[in-house]
Amino acid sequence: MATRKKKPQVSKDPKLSPNRSVTEKIFRWLNQQIETGKLGPSAKLPSESELCERFSVGRSTVREALSQLRSEGAVYAQQGRGVFVSERGTRQTFRLRSVSIDDAEGIQHVIELLVTFESAAARIAAKRRTPEDIKRIKQALFQMEYAIVHDELGDEEDFAFHQAIVDATRNPHFKALNDYLEQHIRRLIRRARSNTAAKYANLIQAVQDEHKVIFSAIEAGDALTAGNAAEVHLRNAAKRLNTYLQC
Repeated sequence: MATRKKKPQVSKDPKLSPNRSVTEKIFRWLNQQIETGKLGPSAKLPSESELCERFSVGRSTVREALSQLRSEGAVYAQQGRGVFVSERGTRQTFRLRSVSIDDAEGIQHVIELLVTFESAAARIAAKRRTPEDIKRIKQALFQMEYAIVHDELGDEEDFAFHQAIVDATRNPHFKALNDYLEQHIRRLIRRARSNTAAKYANLIQAVQDEHKVIFSAIEAGDALTAGNAAEVHLRNAAKRLNTYLQC
């Protein structure tokens, strides 16, 4: 009798595959603090490290909860200072339909939006980037390289890379939409990738190679190449997602 092939085990490490229920728990707790007035307008939220300690989770899980709050306009981030509560009545009305990992059509629709968004962000970043932006993007790229060499996914570094590119656009609307898309689709790609990391390590290196092309174009100020490279990266990400989901 043929032996049934065991299905790959889903990683329970919160740093690699954030536990959705814990993310929701953090989101609800922070939201309650805001709604009850314990954290009033302009109040600073607990730091990422404080939230990690309070809920015994990794930074990626905390960032996912904060990203959800930012996407709804409940809070806003100030670089180097932290995350603060927005003024009353500023919650966003724009919403994307919730997408699950097994919703092929929904993922395709959001991927199409993400491709357009990432390409535009890379083009604008190539035109507006400053030496400090280049330094931040390169740092995230090197840190992801380090993670890969040490058999880690580099999820946080991947987040930092794309965040640094969006920040280089100097466009607050791009930053707000980036937070929203991070909450609704990029986390799904990272979660699927983490669940199959051992089997598809070569695909993780492919992601990094695409990042290098994007960075080189932005560093050179080549907007056309940067936009095209970002589009290729996202279209390949969609293909890789299908690979991850088939295992």
